[in-house]
Amino acid sequence: MSFLGVDASLTGRKWVGPDVEVERATQALVQQTGMPQALCQVLARRGVPASEAEAFLAPSLRELLPDPRSLRDMERAATRFLLAVKTRQRIAVFADYDVDGGSSAALLLVWLRDMGCAATLYVPDRIDEGYGPNDEAMAALAARHDLIICVDCGTLSHGPIAAAADADVIVLDHHLGAETLPDAHAVVNPNRQDEDGALAHLCAAAVVFLMLVEAGRQLREADTRSPDLMALLDLVALATVADVAPLIGVNRAFVRQGLRVMGRRDRPGLAALADVARMDTAPAAYHLGFMLGPRINAGGRIGQADLGARLLACADPYEAAALAERLDILNTERRDVEASVRAAALNQAEARGFDAPLVWASGAGWHPGVVGIVASRLKEASNRPSIVIGFEDGIGKGSGRSVAGIDLGAPIQRLAAEGLLIKGGGHKMAAGLTVAEDKLEAAMARLSELLAKQGAHLGSAADLRLDGMLMPAAATVELAERIEQAGPFGAGAPAPRYVFADMQIRFARRVGESHLKVSFGDGQGAQMDAIAFGAFDGELGPALENHGGKRFHLAGRLDINSWRGRQSVQLRLEDAANA
Repeated sequence: MSFLGVDASLTGRKWVGPDVEVERATQALVQQTGMPQALCQVLARRGVPASEAEAFLAPSLRELLPDPRSLRDMERAATRFLLAVKTRQRIAVFADYDVDGGSSAALLLVWLRDMGCAATLYVPDRIDEGYGPNDEAMAALAARHDLIICVDCGTLSHGPIAAAADADVIVLDHHLGAETLPDAHAVVNPNRQDEDGALAHLCAAAVVFLMLVEAGRQLREADTRSPDLMALLDLVALATVADVAPLIGVNRAFVRQGLRVMGRRDRPGLAALADVARMDTAPAAYHLGFMLGPRINAGGRIGQADLGARLLACADPYEAAALAERLDILNTERRDVEASVRAAALNQAEARGFDAPLVWASGAGWHPGVVGIVASRLKEASNRPSIVIGFEDGIGKGSGRSVAGIDLGAPIQRLAAEGLLIKGGGHKMAAGLTVAEDKLEAAMARLSELLAKQGAHLGSAADLRLDGMLMPAAATVELAERIEQAGPFGAGAPAPRYVFADMQIRFARRVGESHLKVSFGDGQGAQMDAIAFGAFDGELGPALENHGGKRFHLAGRLDINSWRGRQSVQLRLEDAANA
């Protein structure tokens, strides 16, 4: 049954409210805790009992941090790492070119610098070398270094690690492992097949952080100073959000504490990047995912692959400002490249249909640096796992994004094992692949079949999930701050979405090319503002701008808007329906 009887909103979606069990749990939480109903709705959806509500709202890293030694090979990795530090061996860091890889590399480089050591950074070129270690690069690094640390990559790199025979190799990763592991000194990965999966939600930077925790423990046992790890949590938070790791368990504490560290602006690279992105408020998870992350990624997507890691590890404010400016320019170029690929991919995928278990598109010359972003756009449009592939000389390099509850990484890995892909891997929510053009149709058909077994075809793209209703008078700054305590919100923990029912549009005007600013009220004197991004890309903007006095149900998420030292609540408007 639809919420408020909305079967087709202005954006064509059916509104779905909380189920009966969540509503019952909400009322029980209200009675037992005395907390606002809007907050209890969030806690109920997350399955938090009344006895744990206070602890959930104040996640403690000390309490939630797992014992690093619970991961296989962790103690062995940290011991070898510290031996290299103590004896001043030559260390190389081989990192993936995305935010998680850059943050992971920066964690090691900053920690080593604090210990008076230097390391060589190596980030492969996305187009020339592709993802992960390759034979030539690893052999060259091994000839000049004693220890190579692969971060956010390496778990499936049997050949390249064997090629690094002249050096020890440590892998710190989170991508799905195969039945056999490469012959490295240590492979620390919560997604190894012999792990229990309890820490499968960690990104690579979190795995690196845990190794540094273990290294700190060993240094303390030896009565030796170690760097301040809490000051590094801004990098862990950035990677966790940008890599779309679910914000559950210790990840919530990583991001919550990391945002506080970032707010101090102690890291020159992140401070410079915030400035070029024109961030004028305290950092939130939204900024990491949509303002900082894309700029850091831009170097690996269409520019120089190591720019992001160098920026994050940079200690010189002037160098940081120059790197940030360069990444900002590359990000603008990336958006232009993405727009053309996105338009073609959407047209192709829509023609193929959005109701299949897998939505996919491919094209000759599509830049491999933007296929992942475009796959995200297809996923958002269809609510289906999505793959986008760019072909060059008969070989396609693609990227995929999944939806909640559907594991994309394991089926991709299975296709590689079955010979339908040249290679492929990833994790539940994101994966990469390389495929020959003559096997494309068979590979996508087989992947669709495997995803159908997980129920990927059952979700409706036209469903908008809602947590409850609010009135303008109740939407205070204090309430928004209480709800934010249940965050941070993001992957695996979506921000609550509320409906303001039967509202009058008091004021509506276009902002920029496609956004809409709205003021609305309940007719009883209370009113509030809303902003709808991209409203004129569809029917939402024109309908509200030309409301003609009609009343609407308005759905969205609460934001705190800061302007000249004053705070107010606004609605980030996502949908509307005729009342």
